[in-house]
Amino acid sequence: MPGVPQAPVPQPGIGYASTAGRWVLFATVLGSSMAFLDATVVNIALPTIGRELDADLASLQWTINAYTLTLAAFLLLGGSLGDHFGRRRVFCIGTIWFAAASLLCGIAPNIELLITARGLQGVGAALLTPGSLAIIEASFRREDRGAAVGAWSGLGGIAGALGPFVGGYLIQAVSWRLIFLINLPLAVAIVWVAQRHVPETRNVSVRGMPLDIRGAVLTALGLAATTYGLTAGVESGWGSVGVLGMLAAGVVAFVAFVLLERGRRGALIPLELFRSRQFSAANIVTFVVYAALSGAMFLLPIQLQQTAGYSPLGAGAALVPLTVVMLLLSARAGRLAQRIGPRLPMSLGPIVAGLGLALLGIVDQSSPYASTVLPGVLVFGLGLALTVAPLTSTVLHAGGEEHAGASAAINNTVARVAGLIAVAIIPALAGISVSDEVGASSFDDGYTRGMLIAAGVCIAGGILAAVTIINPPPDPDAPEPCSSCPLDAPPLRVYPLDDGARAVEESIPTGSGR
Repeated sequence: MPGVPQAPVPQPGIGYASTAGRWVLFATVLGSSMAFLDATVVNIALPTIGRELDADLASLQWTINAYTLTLAAFLLLGGSLGDHFGRRRVFCIGTIWFAAASLLCGIAPNIELLITARGLQGVGAALLTPGSLAIIEASFRREDRGAAVGAWSGLGGIAGALGPFVGGYLIQAVSWRLIFLINLPLAVAIVWVAQRHVPETRNVSVRGMPLDIRGAVLTALGLAATTYGLTAGVESGWGSVGVLGMLAAGVVAFVAFVLLERGRRGALIPLELFRSRQFSAANIVTFVVYAALSGAMFLLPIQLQQTAGYSPLGAGAALVPLTVVMLLLSARAGRLAQRIGPRLPMSLGPIVAGLGLALLGIVDQSSPYASTVLPGVLVFGLGLALTVAPLTSTVLHAGGEEHAGASAAINNTVARVAGLIAVAIIPALAGISVSDEVGASSFDDGYTRGMLIAAGVCIAGGILAAVTIINPPPDPDAPEPCSSCPLDAPPLRVYPLDDGARAVEESIPTGSGR
């Protein structure tokens, strides 16, 4: 009506403070935390698993790598499936798959079946994790998304801090099998809440486009074959026909992907992203830093338990300060990088983290926690806090808003592949025999060398950042960084809206989700 002020049109979506909003946060936080914690708590259980299943170090490496290998191989496909067929649907399918594989892990009578089940778990996590933040981005009102993402990050960080402690208690008081079996009731709760309270959403920008099956198959084959070849090369020798065959197959798959996907509309990975020097440099730094992180976090829990005499509970509790430091300082590091540019934090952070790893390298059977382990954990955590948030922001900014989801997914995949390779190669470089039982003298002898190698790799990542990362012009409209950035967080998927701010999403109300 002329002359009468019109009330503002409410934005579609769920309000942060509403009951529906709390249910959405409950489902997404619990789902992502379940997958994240299972990837980390297993490290604490490795010595116990090795004793009970009579497994050598090589088998324990595959207990970690089988999960990471399939997760890395199918992560991009998981995000694409959610965009095409509904994020809630794929999120629930991934949760059920993850729970079924967790049951197999929990009842595995031998190490071979455990490794197989861990590989299946990784497939479920690849379907589950990309949808967590995407559901939040698509479900909440635009003005409430920042608060919702902050709550997701903070609650996930709390879960990350409690996870090793709770996992260590379950391993010590009951059985290592419980860290897998506990996922079954959690999965039931996640699926029940998601089906009743989470609205279904899709990315309408891919409407009418076929799913990029060709790209998904080629990237999965390339990642799986290459990382398997690099991992197996340590055990079988680099001249092995099988190893060379897998590496060759990986190279062929990647070359075919580039040739067939170049310029393709709706490609799984927009290859034009790699034309940006900043994007490529940030991903190389990610590879180097996360290789050091993963290699060290494989060695440290074993050393704490087998040499320093910590219980599983004690080893889990020993690492809690790492997550606490990340929670307290990540947001500040993100704001600092936004103000002064990412180059200094991304250069200084890995160097500080490397010094922390060097301090942790002196841990032995006579090392008191307060004067040896704790200082190393705190310095390492400080370095990671300086690194992770600026690194994530740099990748997203370099990829551009229209490619934010793909940029984060690529970066997440790079980090996981780096972890795969490091867990296989760093122990071998340190002279740790993969055929020995966990706790053998060769492990203790090689532990310090392995941690120093990881420290050197991490410091090299800081030097690389100083040489390759540039500070972009300040952006006064840049969003506030997340309050925390879990190390294993799923990819952030953001889509451009018709007004240039964020993506238009197709919301399909279901149940009582509105």
